[in-house]
Amino acid sequence: MRDAYQEQMAALNALLGEMCDTVGNEMERATQALLEADLELAEQVISDHDRLTERSAEAEEMAFELLALQAPVAGDLRTIVGGFQLVSEIDRMGALALHVAKVARRRHPFRVLPEEVAGYFTEMGRLAVELARNAHRVLESQDPQDALALMEDDDAMDDLHRHLFTVMMDRDWEHGVASAVDVTLLGRYYERFADHAVSIARRVVFQATGKTPEQLQEAG
Repeated sequence: MRDAYQEQMAALNALLGEMCDTVGNEMERATQALLEADLELAEQVISDHDRLTERSAEAEEMAFELLALQAPVAGDLRTIVGGFQLVSEIDRMGALALHVAKVARRRHPFRVLPEEVAGYFTEMGRLAVELARNAHRVLESQDPQDALALMEDDDAMDDLHRHLFTVMMDRDWEHGVASAVDVTLLGRYYERFADHAVSIARRVVFQATGKTPEQLQEAG
């Protein structure tokens, strides 16, 4: 019985890791579509999103089976319930990549981003993809220290987001209100994508140790 539980839990974590790769790839393509005003690529991201929805349903079904068939208690129950929460976090990351692609599609054939901020989004896109891949690694390793390291990686995204606002608030901003709204929303999408990756790391820490990251750091 215990071996069956371990195998099913490993399969669930593997699926969740694959989903992290999927949302990372979605954000990578959505960022390219945004930067290059590539309508075809934006449409690909939008149409491929259904596949993530299917994988999310598959992951939830696996978690329900673990609940129903393994009658978990204590730490095992915490891990399975955490699995449902992880599906939700990854879903939201995919939805944010989808939002980016839809902005690129809505503004086509024009580029959404003024030249002054394009570099920020190039770097934010790179960081978002890296965070998604690191989330996969954390889910695979279930190592609290890996998870804590991922949480620190989010600081760079926060810094970029703050600097982006500095550019928009400058008196020399010449691109109007509509452009400022687009840039503000897009910046928020990338920031939230990173936040959900951090939430994945926090949940892995709690699943593995029964403590929050703050409690774990205090104990250390």
